[in-house]
Amino acid sequence: MSRFIALLQFLLALCGCSVGGTTYSNRIDSDQEQLHSKVRVQDGVARFDCVESSSGACHYTLYPEACSGKADCQLAPLQRFTVASGESHQVAGLIDFRPCVATTAAALAADCQPAAATKAR
Repeated sequence: MSRFIALLQFLLALCGCSVGGTTYSNRIDSDQEQLHSKVRVQDGVARFDCVESSSGACHYTLYPEACSGKADCQLAPLQRFTVASGESHQVAGLIDFRPCVATTAAALAADCQPAAATKAR
């Protein structure tokens, strides 16, 4: 059913109809690392912009919305992918997800903290 809704939203967008959207912005600015990422979800299409990353890439892990902020969530990530600094990546059909982003490819838990640190708590 969720794929049908995403497809319907996508088709409406092609016709010029928009049903709102959500934007996520992440920033890390420390002596060790810099990261600036924007994620825009609208009309069934998510656009991931890696604006800047000190490592040269933004590493995304997408979790179901039900896991939002829960370090002990047992649901698997929906997707993992990397976007080069200054580049964008689009995914159609994503709904009800939360993005986690980091400068390294280390596994992130659903609370967007490194998985090893989450297990140590």
